[in-house]
Parts: sequence; structure tokens; C-alpha cells
Amino acid sequence: MIEQPVPSDRYASAGAAFLRGLRAAAGSILTYSLFVTYIGVGALAHDLHFSLPWAMLSTILVWAAPAQIIFLTTVGAGGTVLQAALAVTLSAIRLMPMVVALLPMMRDRTTRARHLLLPTHFIAVTLWVESYRLLPAVPRHRRVAFVNGMGCGLVSVSATATAVGFGLAANLPPLLGAAVLFLTPLSFLISTTRNSRLTVDRLALAMGLVSTPLVSLAHTGVDVLIGGGAAGTLAYAWHRWSKRG
Repeated sequence: MIEQPVPSDRYASAGAAFLRGLRAAAGSILTYSLFVTYIGVGALAHDLHFSLPWAMLSTILVWAAPAQIIFLTTVGAGGTVLQAALAVTLSAIRLMPMVVALLPMMRDRTTRARHLLLPTHFIAVTLWVESYRLLPAVPRHRRVAFVNGMGCGLVSVSATATAVGFGLAANLPPLLGAAVLFLTPLSFLISTTRNSRLTVDRLALAMGLVSTPLVSLAHTGVDVLIGGGAAGTLAYAWHRWSKRG
């Protein structure tokens, strides 16, 4: 990935980089879809008889709408905290490749492991997509601060939306509450398409869109994992073969 030169005064300090990360979160189209999505999460928490502080705390600590829905429904259905934690952990494994891919983009010679703890927590699909788009224009020694700012902005918006959804739950139709949860994957698809600049990226995306619905007919329960893994592997194999030719 090509790193773009930027005026040094924009990132003169870690605080300035943090503020620019906050602004990036505020200006991202994904932030608006997150807001709508977490209105649905807040409404779900209300319907499952969670308190507002617990609902907002789960947004901040879990920080992934699918995993948070698993947590709320598991505990709300009478499951133990241990069962909910195990289910959320298994769901979070899908984020590990994103963490592995993104952390090297933030490191420099002075970065310590403790500096990456907070950014690692913030890495979910939204931040991963936006970081790949924005980090090349950020000086490497300011990227941790920038990601922390963007992460804090995204989590703050989501926690606020959780509170709004919690308050609106009595008047939000169940069908609308379920529908808003689908806006986030739709916005992810649009953003991923926008960020796909190489042929191999576009090929993997297209093959994933075709293969995943076909795999779902087998009712494996891990349709996205199989379809996406197969599409990405085949696209990478084509990329290696085309380079040799």
C-alpha cells in the first residue's frame, strides 16, 4: 500500500492525530449506518429487559453488533454469563484476520505492545474498512493516535444510538427494528466495493457475492466463512497464476 505525503502540521502531535481520527469517524458514511444499527440493538436490549446502563456498557465493551446481539439474546433467554462469553468469543474470532492485517500498518520502531491494546479493541469491520482507506495518508508514528480517535468516535456514536434505541423501543415496530440491523452489512459492502482498487480485490468480492448464496443452500451454519474463504482463496490463486504468466 502506497503511503501518501501529508502536511506535517496536520499531525504535529498525538492529540492532533486523535482529533483528526474523531473527525474521520464523524465524516464516514459508515458512522451513520452504525447509528441506525445500534438503534435496533438498543431496542432489542429494552425488549429483553436489560437496563440502559447495561445496554450501553455492552456496546462499549463488546463493540460488534452481531456479537452484542448474541450476548443479549443468550443472557436474555436465561443463559449464563459464561455461555454468553463463550458465544461472543467464538463470534469475535472472525475479527482476528482484520487485527492481524491492520496492526502492522500502525506500528513503527517506537511502538510497544501496550500501545496497541486499545486500537485492537476498536478493530471491527467499520474501523478496518476506514483504516485501509485513510491510514496511508497518516504519518506512521501518528497512526495509533489516529485510530484511537476514530475508534472513540465510532464507539461514542454507537453508545449514543443504543440509548436512543432503548428510549424508542416502545414505539419502534419489530419489523423496523430487525430491518435496521441489515443496514450495516449493506454499507460494508458498498465501502468494500469503493475500496477495491486491484483486480484481485474486485474478483474476490464478486466471487464471494456469487458463492456465499450458493453455499447457504447447504445450511452449514457457517455459510459466510465457507463462501468468503473459498472466494478469497480462488482469487489469490488466480492472482499468483497471472503474475507468473
